Amino acid sequence: MAVPKKKTSKSKKNMRRSHDAISTPGFSVCSQCQEPKLPHRVCPHCGTYKGKEIISSDEV
Repeated sequence: MAVPKKKTSKSKKNMRRSHDAISTPGFSVCSQCQEPKLPHRVCPHCGTYKGKEIISSDEV
């Protein structure tokens, strides 16, 4: 089994982890109520998806 001969420096460790940051999710605009929503999901404000009412307005 391979064992490292030298300690990995803080600089080298942080350079390796530079791509591990979590990016913020992109938002799209609902075509019915113009509120921001996550793409490919039912709008939490009006309950529509692709112009069709999925959740009735009394449940929202």
